[in-house]
Amino acid sequence: MQNPPVVLSFSGHDPTGGAGIQADHEAIMAMGGHAVSVITCLTVQDTHNVSSVKPLEAEYILQQAYKLLADIKISAFKIGLLGSCDVVAALVSLLKQYPHIPVVLDPVLAAGGGTSLAKSELIMCIKKQLLPLATLVTPNVPEAYLLSIFDSVCQNILLTGTHNESTKDVINTLYQEGEVISALSWPRLPDVYHGSGCTLASAIAAGLAKGLVLVNAVEIAQQYTWDSLSQAHRIGGGQLIPMRFFNS
Repeated sequence: MQNPPVVLSFSGHDPTGGAGIQADHEAIMAMGGHAVSVITCLTVQDTHNVSSVKPLEAEYILQQAYKLLADIKISAFKIGLLGSCDVVAALVSLLKQYPHIPVVLDPVLAAGGGTSLAKSELIMCIKKQLLPLATLVTPNVPEAYLLSIFDSVCQNILLTGTHNESTKDVINTLYQEGEVISALSWPRLPDVYHGSGCTLASAIAAGLAKGLVLVNAVEIAQQYTWDSLSQAHRIGGGQLIPMRFFNS
C-alpha cells in the first residue's frame, strides 16, 4: 500500500478547531494526504471572533520545520496565519531552499469575525517577500485588495468570491499570469463559516502533493470545500464549523 503524500502546514492554532492547524489537518487527511505542522501563532478566539494573536519565535518555527524536513519527504507546503514579519522572513529563507516543493499560500489577514490579523507592515512583508515564492495564492476579495495581488509577482491566483455579494452564486476564478484559466460557480450558502479558506487552501495543497496538475487540484478542492460547508455544524454561538469528514 502506497503511503499518503505529506503536506507541511504553517498556520496558527485555533482553540475552536474550526480554522488554522486543525482545519488544515482535517482537510489534508480527507483529501488523502498526511498532515504535519508547525504552529506559527497562538490565538485567543471563539466561534465569534479572534481576541488576540501571539506569534511564536521565528527561530523556533524554523527549528521545527527543519527537523521535519530532515526526516520526512514533504510533497507540498501550505501557509496560513503568519503573525509577524520575522515569521515571514523565516519562511522565505526556508522556501528558497526547497524550490521544487509547491507552496499554497492562504493570506489570512482578518478573522471571520472581522478582527484584523495583519498590520500594514506585515501586509507589505507578505506582498514583497512571500507572494513571489507561492505556487498558488488563495485570497478573498478584501485580501486581494489589501495585498494588491494583481500588481504583485504571483505565479497563480485563485480569487475566491464569497465576499463578493453582488453575485448570486460564489464564483472562484483561477488566474495564471493574469489570464483566466478557470471560473467555477457554486451556490451561495446561507451561513457564515469558520475556516473555509483554510479548508480550501489545504485541500488544494493535498491535491498538488498527490501530483495533480493545478487546475484539477483547484477544482477538486472547491467541490470538497463546498460539500464541507454545506454540511457544517454549530458548536457555539458564532460561525459554523465545516464538516470536513462526511459521507458524500
